[in-house]
Amino acid sequence: ESPKIGKYGLLRRDFLKNHRDPIYTGMFLNGKLKTHLEEIDRQATEMMEHLTMEMAKAEGVSESLKASNQMLWVARMNSIRERAEEMVLNDLIYA
Repeated sequence: ESPKIGKYGLLRRDFLKNHRDPIYTGMFLNGKLKTHLEEIDRQATEMMEHLTMEMAKAEGVSESLKASNQMLWVARMNSIRERAEEMVLNDLIYA
């Protein structure tokens, strides 16, 4: 079974459709759009996971913090995820 197009693939599709229509139309007509969106989704998901792990490590957001102060851990992880997603959107989705 082929991979599904997830959140980042759908965001990419909408960006191309709304801001890069000639590219969107060309990929759609030559049958490359679905493959492109699946690949962007895969890359974006991997980049999110990698950035989140690296940033958490660099900022000392660890399992021991989670155990000792769950609210602080959640707040810091949310901040990390937001910043990581901003990078993913800028580098892959809206590029």
